[in-house]
Formats: sequence, structure tokens, C-alpha cells
Amino acid sequence: MRSLLKFDLSHLRGDVYGGLTAGVVAIPLALAFGVASGLGPIAGMYGAIIVGFFAAMFGGTPTNVSGPTGPMVVVLAGLFASLSGDVGLIFTAVMLAGVFQIIFGAVGAGNYIRLVPYPVVSGFMSGIGVIIIILQANAFFGHESPSGTLNALAHLPTVLSDINFSALVVGLITLTVAYKWPTKWGTYVPGALAALAIGTLLSLFMPAMPILGDIPSGLPSFHMPVFDQSAMALVLEAAFILAVLGAIDSLLTSLVADNMTRTRHDSNKELIGQGVGNAVAGMFGGIAGAGATMRTVINIRSGGVTRLSGMIHSVVLAAVVLGVGSVASVIPHAALAGVLVKVGMDIIDFSYLKRAHRGPRWDLALMALVLGLTVFVDLITAVGAGVVLAALAYVQQVAKIQLEELASRPNAQTSEEERELLDRLGNQVTLFEFGGLLSFGAAADVGHHVRERYKEATHSIILDFNRVPFLDVSAARAVETIADDAHKAGKRVYITGMAQSIQDTLSSLGSDESLHDDAHFETRLEALQAIAERSGIDYRGRSARLVSAAAAH
Repeated sequence: MRSLLKFDLSHLRGDVYGGLTAGVVAIPLALAFGVASGLGPIAGMYGAIIVGFFAAMFGGTPTNVSGPTGPMVVVLAGLFASLSGDVGLIFTAVMLAGVFQIIFGAVGAGNYIRLVPYPVVSGFMSGIGVIIIILQANAFFGHESPSGTLNALAHLPTVLSDINFSALVVGLITLTVAYKWPTKWGTYVPGALAALAIGTLLSLFMPAMPILGDIPSGLPSFHMPVFDQSAMALVLEAAFILAVLGAIDSLLTSLVADNMTRTRHDSNKELIGQGVGNAVAGMFGGIAGAGATMRTVINIRSGGVTRLSGMIHSVVLAAVVLGVGSVASVIPHAALAGVLVKVGMDIIDFSYLKRAHRGPRWDLALMALVLGLTVFVDLITAVGAGVVLAALAYVQQVAKIQLEELASRPNAQTSEEERELLDRLGNQVTLFEFGGLLSFGAAADVGHHVRERYKEATHSIILDFNRVPFLDVSAARAVETIADDAHKAGKRVYITGMAQSIQDTLSSLGSDESLHDDAHFETRLEALQAIAERSGIDYRGRSARLVSAAAAH
């Protein structure tokens, strides 16, 4: 606790400027995300304030600026529709998401979340961008947005037959300003804020269109968690999805911050910080948040270095909340839609899509599958299916390489003395060297692979485990299959270089019952010499000459 009260003030000027700039940038996004979630603009502001402050204080990435993000809002909007706007249950889901994230950090899950393959991350992030655009399409044309992606798509024909052209003009101008706002002007006024202000001012001189209306301001009220047995399964599922997506979103942002600052974040500490922020946000009527890439980049570029910058960003937003109601009430939904369409377009991974056709086709197919599942099914299914398929594809690749090495390695790795014995023994012996850890993918086929190699005149089989650090159950069963098949075929199996721990594993699983008592040898040469003796081949004279020749040189 004492370390939390210690602040590095050596970068105070940069932290203040970074926090101020990030806070100004966050205002229109917090309002827009609050509206998109269904909980209202003030919930977006409270979420940005609370998550931003506590994630900065307790997190593991000093320059991270946290707040509502696209992935979190998409889940909240779906939950809002499923629970018919039951605010108590929705904020309970936000609290539980924070608790899940704290648990993730405490058990060290941060080290594993970063292992999600890039095509999966690209697919679900692009899918989230598409969802945001679809959900804002109705507001862009001057109509209320139905809840849910499929409902919004189904409602589009009705919207297009009755366009509110005033709203459409405001939305287009807002979107254009957000895209075209000069970078040098962004130093003083962020593009998203300028776009929202220009769109709102323009709407004041145009025919009526939907606006935000009265917005409460001031300090938030406390929300007790609500546990409704009939809805808890849905709440827990949404909380888990929020926790996982928030964790991935935050850690991706942390990697961006690391690249910019040449530092290394603490993944597990970052998850705990995000969890504390979301748990507190749910208690005080704020929507869930995560590390926000754009706001973090702006903070770093503006001079932010320590966690003070993220906390100052929240203080700026808190000051704005005290007087935001009267000003923000006239903001048209179409202007917010324009800002969010820009956000959605930024989330879509166009940089990968432009080059995807030049890369592996499987990765592109995986990305497209995850994108489709994200948009038309749900996020957790998309990520789960993507990770499983990517893992299976990786295991298959590794297994293929291991089986190829099983065939080719002995020819290149044998010593001169071993080659001499192999030549003299001819097709009486077949040598197999495992190039390293035997994966369960390769273990499934290694028995068939060995059978195919020794089915001719081979009498003896050498399995060299010198490079194998350990065996799992799949690999142990593969060894058992090889030994059983060889025994039935009248062949003899010799094991070389096997660590004692692996021998113990085979013994405890009963996988060595078909092996002879004298099957184990320290080296391949010893096994080859034993085979030569059993075959009546005199190898000692030749071996001595080889040793003498080597000594002479």
C-alpha cells in the first residue's frame, strides 16, 4: 500500500500535459460509448473516470489510459437488450467482470492471454469494429438503434426508406471532420472532440433530429450488486466475456505502450488494476472499460510517463462531469454515430487485410471465420473457436515436422563408427532418432511411421531418446504401441539415451511391458554393438582401427 502512495514526480510536467490531452480526447468517446451501451452518456463518463483512475493506480503499465472501449460496449449493449435494460443486473455484471480480472491477474493468467494467435485477435477486433458500425447505422440516418447486431441489420431497409436527411448530413460532416482533422491542429483540439462540436453546432441550425436530451451530472450514486437467480447465468456469462475481452484489449494496448516507451509492462499486475477499476465502476454506475490504445498513444506522445498521467486524465473528466449535462444535452445522436463509425473503422484491421492474400491462406481463413462468428454469433464463441482451431493447426504443423525429422535426422547425426556398424548390419536394423519433445500430435502417427520403416527385413529397432526431455501419456502410449507391434512381429526394440524419469513414466503406465529387460542402453553405439554381437558380426577389430586412426590425426 505504501508503494501506491509514492509517485515519481520527475516527469510531472509531461504527466500533467499527457493526462490533460488524453482527458480531452476521452470526453466525446466516453459520451458516445455510454449511449451505445444503452446505459446513457453519464454512465460512459463515470466508467472513464473510475476505470481510468484505478487502473492507472493499481495497474502494471504506467502509461496506460483506460476507459470504455469498443469491445466492452458491444458486450454491454447485448446484455442491455437481453436483460431488458435492468440496470442493477448490468452493473452487477460489470462488478463481477472486475472480480474475474483480479482473479486472472492473481493466478498469472496474464502470461497466457498474450498467447492468443494474431489472426484470432485480428478477426475478433475487426468483427467488433463491424458491429459498432452496424449498431450506429440507424442513428446515422436519424432513427433509434435497435438492440443487437441482427436486429439492427434487419431494421436497415426500414431506415433507408425513411431517412432523416438532417441527421444524415450531420453524421457525414462529423465523420468527415473526424477523418480529415489536421494532425497539427490535433495538438490543441483532438479530432474527435472537434468533430463532435462541429456536428452539434451544425445541428442547431437544421431541422429537428434526435438528441441526447437531459443528462444527469454530479457525483454518482452507489449501486449494490443484484443477484437474481433467474438471470444469473446470463450475468455471469456476460461478466466472463467482459473480463476476457477487457484483459485482451488492455494487454494489447500495453504491448503498444511497451513498443513506444521501450519498457516492459507487468501483465498480471495490469489485469489486477483493470479488475479493481471495473469492480469499482460497477458499484458507482460506470460502464466497463479497458486499456484504450488511442488514448494511451496520445498520452505518451503528449509527454505522459508515469501512472500519474492516467490518474490526471480521470481528474479532468471528473471536473467536466460536474457541468457537462447542460452542454451535452443538445448533442445529436447522429454526431455521436459519426464519431463511433470512425472508431469502428479504426478497429478493423485493414493493415492485415491488405496483405493477407500474400500470407498463409489458413491464417486468412481463420481470421475470416473469427470475424464472421463475432458479428453473427457471439464474441466468446468466436475467440474460443479461433484459439482451438489455431492450436490444432499448430499441433499438426509441429507433428509433421517431428515425423519428417524422425526419418531424416539419423542419416545426418550418426558418427563414423556408428555408420560403419549400420553399414555392416545392413537392413537388419533401423534407427529412429527423436529430434526433441514428442508432441501428442506426432505421437498419434509415430507408431504407424515406425511400422512402415521396419516391415521389410528389419530384425532390430533402435529408438534414440537422447534429445527427448520428457514424455506425456500420448507419447508413452506411442512407445508402448511400437514395442507391442515389434514384439508381435518378432522384432527386438532397443532404447538409447532415455532419461531415468522417462523410464519411470513408462514403467508407471505399464508401457514397457513388451520391452526386454536389457532393452536400455546409454548410447546408440552400445546398442549397435549389442545387435552386432547377437547377429554374430565381429565389430571390435574395425572399431579399434577407427579409434587408432582418430588418435593418429
